Parts: sequence; C-alpha cells; structure tokens
Amino acid sequence: MIDPTAIAAGTDAMGLIGTLALVLGASWTAGINLYATLAVLGLLHRYAEGFVLPGDMAALGSYWVIGPAAFMYAVEFFTDKVPAIDSLWDTVHTFIRIPAGAVLAGMAVGEVPLEMQLAAGILGGTLALGSHATKSTTRMAAHGSGTSPVTGPSLSIAEDVLVIGTIGLVAANPMLALVVMVVMLAGAVLLMWTFWRVAKRVWKALFRKTPPRRPAKPAPA
Repeated sequence: MIDPTAIAAGTDAMGLIGTLALVLGASWTAGINLYATLAVLGLLHRYAEGFVLPGDMAALGSYWVIGPAAFMYAVEFFTDKVPAIDSLWDTVHTFIRIPAGAVLAGMAVGEVPLEMQLAAGILGGTLALGSHATKSTTRMAAHGSGTSPVTGPSLSIAEDVLVIGTIGLVAANPMLALVVMVVMLAGAVLLMWTFWRVAKRVWKALFRKTPPRRPAKPAPA
C-alpha cells in the first residue's frame, strides 16, 4: 500500500496543486523547448522568492545546469530559424525531449513511492510527446505550405514566449496554470489534428512519383 506520509513528504514544498502544475507544465514545455524549460526553472528556483523546486529537481538551480541549458537554448534559438536545419533538429530532439519530460515529471513529485514516480514519468513523457508532435507537425506544415519566410521564425519566438510564460505562471499561480494547461492541451489536440492533415498532403506532394513521360507518337504520313 502507498504510505500517505510519503506522498505528503514529496509535496509539502509546493503543495499538491503546485506539484501537479509543475508536473504538467514542466513536461509539456520540455516537449516544445527543453533547454528554455531547464534554464527558466533553474533561475526561478535560484532567484524567485517563495518558489522552491521539490526533491531532486532542486538540482536544476545549479549553475552547472543553468549555464549549459542557457547555452543550448541560444543554439536552438538560431538553429530553428532555418527550415532545413529546424526539421533535422526537431527529429533528433524527439529522442531527447520526450525522455526529459518523463524525467522532469518524475523528479517533480519528490520523495514518493516508486510506483508514483513511474506514473508521473509516464504522464510526463506522454505530455512531452504530445507537445513535441504538435510543434513538429506545425513547423512541417509551415515550412511546406509556401508561406512567408517570417512564419517559421515567428512560430519559434511564439513557442519561446509560451514556454517561459507557462513556467512563470506555474511559479506565480499554480491553480491558474492548471486551468491554462487544460485549455492548451485541448487546443494542442485540435491543432495537431489539423496540421497533421496538412503535413500529410505536403509529404505526399513532396514524394509523389512523377509518371514517366511517354514518347510522342509520330504524326501520320
């Protein structure tokens, strides 16, 4: 059986609502921009009054984490402005963001029984997968639809604002953050469904084989 005192020990730093908001928010934003998520969480833990990351997650407040995360965020900030490189970057980070979302969610619940940490990790990985897939399909649709060259960079900046704003809201008002997260999840499902249909059409158009041209028949004498 799960010991209620163990659950309380893992959530006393932030409270149940704060912990749930952190689990959802951190794993969701990790699927969009992992490095911004790590850097902002670390900076808030270090400098925001009244905000303390629970359990092992407090390690994010170390400059040994904040520094590399900020550097990699800067690299990604410029990389994802180039469509071809952006697509490759997103593909590679499929194997980074999703596991990181699972790990962050597991760390966020603190010192709780292992089965609860695993459940949080599964939830976090799923959320990271959903946000990563939404981002990737949105970008693919934008790159392949022949829209303005500023569309990609504009989406990138909007994603950064979304990540930083979401983590900031988790720290400032966990209850409101939970409500916003539910709305964003519903919107992401709709967006992913819409853009996936567009991406499939673009994919088929790019890789459709052109039938070989038949030689013209000679004109009758």
